[in-house]
Amino acid sequence: TIERAFGESPWTVGVEEELVLVNEETLDVASASALLERGVDGAKRELFACMVETTTGVCATAADALAKLVALRRAVADAAASDGLRVLATGSHPFALPEAQQIVDVAHYLEFVELAGPAARRQLVCGLHVHVGMPDAETCVLAHEGVVPWLPLVLALSANSPWFRGEHAGLMSKRAEVLATLPRAGVPPRWDGYGAWEQTMERFGAAGVGRPENTWWDARVHPAMGTLELRAPDQPTEPALAGAFVALLHALALFAAREQAPPASRPDVHTNRFLASRFGPAAQLLHPEEDRLVPVPELYRELLDRLSPTIDELGVTRLLEPLDPERCEAELQLAAGDARAAADDLVRRSLASPA
Repeated sequence: TIERAFGESPWTVGVEEELVLVNEETLDVASASALLERGVDGAKRELFACMVETTTGVCATAADALAKLVALRRAVADAAASDGLRVLATGSHPFALPEAQQIVDVAHYLEFVELAGPAARRQLVCGLHVHVGMPDAETCVLAHEGVVPWLPLVLALSANSPWFRGEHAGLMSKRAEVLATLPRAGVPPRWDGYGAWEQTMERFGAAGVGRPENTWWDARVHPAMGTLELRAPDQPTEPALAGAFVALLHALALFAAREQAPPASRPDVHTNRFLASRFGPAAQLLHPEEDRLVPVPELYRELLDRLSPTIDELGVTRLLEPLDPERCEAELQLAAGDARAAADDLVRRSLASPA
């Protein structure tokens, strides 16, 4: 039986950020092992030795989560400074070679690399993960289906990984493509109730494929935390933007949990995910309910209209202000001119104070 914690903290929000440590002079990736051995509250190892995952814990509001993630970034940066390292928040390091990076010596990560092989070694990409507490398992599955058609829009708005291995990848979110090479990644399947989800996960476990955490879909049911976990966004660089996506996803999850949305068309969502990855806010996406393409800014405004009562209830209008549907952080990276200049700008903006 899979452990459940639904109902312990319904409608709360928690955030995980994936950060990269870099040498302060070369801006190339550097190991976080020494820093993590000394200990930083709220920070833990990730797949690659150069990455750190921070976790806010359970927060009552998106504003509380933003305050904690800002404090966590600063704590990691302060600890890293003694090793000559800096913090870089982005969807992908602009010029590091993923396959050349050290994998951490942790059993479940080593097992993952053994299973996924080259697909695992390409995963030097970072995302923002937002957990929203659910009152029960069936509500979580309901919310899961309701958020799915809107996840490509969130990806388009958050696109922040245009450089990969030192070259312009031709995508605004290279992370989305890289992540989708893993098994059980990208657009999540539809679950006909929690029992169907649980049966699938138990089958995977019995067959030795992996635990429920060994899934990398853009949204996933997370019973051990009692949450719906939303994983669509590239890791934002500017903390204020991270706060905006936390607020947006928190509101979207609550809205979806209260609505009986029809099943989302997976062909539509797969198509939109690619278009969002390719073009970012310049994409035109298939409307979730109509037979037409819609520019990202127009679709975002429609989503805000739908979420308006929830946004008002949560009091997050101001937190959403930094999110501009006409542009994304990938454009700032490309405007820097080359991968190294982009890395320099990313380091500078990663610790900017939210207004």
